[in-house]
Amino acid sequence: MTEVTPDELSGRLQADGDDVLVLDIRHQADYDEWHIPNSVNVDVYDELQDDPETARDALEDLPEEKEIVTVCAAGVVSQTATDVLREMGYDAATLTDGMNGWSRVHRSAPVETDLDGTLVQVARPGKGCLSHVLISDGEAAVLDPSHYLDEYDAILEEHDADLVGVFDTHAHADHVSGGAELAERHDVPYYLHPKDALAIDATPVEDEATIEVGTVDVDVIHTPGHSEGSVSFDLEGEALLTGDTLFHESVGRVELGVEAGIEESDVEGNAATLYESLQRLLDRPADAVVLPAHDPEAPEPPVTATLGDVKAQNADLNRDREEFVETLASDIPDHPPNFERVKRTNVGQEDVPDDELSELELGPNRCAAE
Repeated sequence: MTEVTPDELSGRLQADGDDVLVLDIRHQADYDEWHIPNSVNVDVYDELQDDPETARDALEDLPEEKEIVTVCAAGVVSQTATDVLREMGYDAATLTDGMNGWSRVHRSAPVETDLDGTLVQVARPGKGCLSHVLISDGEAAVLDPSHYLDEYDAILEEHDADLVGVFDTHAHADHVSGGAELAERHDVPYYLHPKDALAIDATPVEDEATIEVGTVDVDVIHTPGHSEGSVSFDLEGEALLTGDTLFHESVGRVELGVEAGIEESDVEGNAATLYESLQRLLDRPADAVVLPAHDPEAPEPPVTATLGDVKAQNADLNRDREEFVETLASDIPDHPPNFERVKRTNVGQEDVPDDELSELELGPNRCAAE
C-alpha cells in the first residue's frame, strides 16, 4: 500500500505543490461542501465501489508528470483509486485517512506585534480553525486549542515556556476543544466564561478581568451574541482575539446555541446582543491585530488584519442596529456538521469517546453569519 500522510502532503503543498495533483474521488456534492484547496474532483466514487475497472475512462486524462494523491472521506475507497491508477501507469498514492486525516493537519507561524513576548498562531486548514499561543517571560497561555494537544506541547517545548493557563473564547460549535484536557495535563487553570461552562470544571473569566501571562496583560471583554459566554481577549491593545464574535469579513452567527438546546434566548435577542458586543470592540486601537478563532478558507498562518482594515471591509459592521438584527436573524446559513453534539461536548453536557472525536467534527467550518 502506497500512502502519503496528511503532514507530508501539507508540507509539499506549502513548499510548491507543482509536482503533486490531489485527486478527490468523492461525490461532487461532498467535494463542493469541503475539500483540500487546489484539489480536483473526478466523481468516480460509485464506480470504484461497484466495479473499479469502470473508473478507468474518467481517470485516463490525468497528467502523467505529477504524482497523484487520491482522497476520499477516510482513505478506503481512495486506496482503490490508487490501485487502479497504478495499474494504468500513474505514480499514485493515497492520503492516509482521507479528509479525516487532512482535518488533523496543523500549521503555525508567529504574529507580528509589539508585545513583550511572542504570539504564535496555529492554523488547522482542514477545519478553518485558528488558535493562539502567547509566550512571555518564560510563561505561556494557549487560546482556543484543538483537541490535538501535542501540537501545543511542541510549541511550548520549542520556546522553553511553562504553560500557566488555557483559554477558550467560547464553547465552540464546529470542533471539540482541547482546552480542559490541556489544562489538566499541565495542572493549570482552564478559563471559560460561566455562561458557557454549563457542566464543565472551569475557572470563570469575568468581564474586565485581567490575567497576566509573563509580562503581558490579557484583558477579558464579555462579548456575548454568538454564544452567551463568548469573550474576546485584548492583549495590551496590540492584539484582539475575538473568537467567533468578529471575523475579518463577517461576524458570528447567532442561532447555534439556541438550536442546540443549551440557550434559552432567541435568535433576534442574540443578534441584538451581538450588535452591542461589537460596539465594545470597535473603539479599540485601529492598528490592533484582529485574530478570530476561525477562517473558513483553509487558513495559512498568520491570518491577520488590523481593526481599521476590518472596519473598512466588513459589511456587517456598517449596518445599523435594526438592519443588523434583521439580517442575522433571517439569513441562516447551513449548520456546521454535528454542531449540537459538538456544542454539548464543549459545555460539558456530553462525553464523546476519544476514538469518535475526529469523525464527530469532520466537515467545513460554518461559524460565520455569512
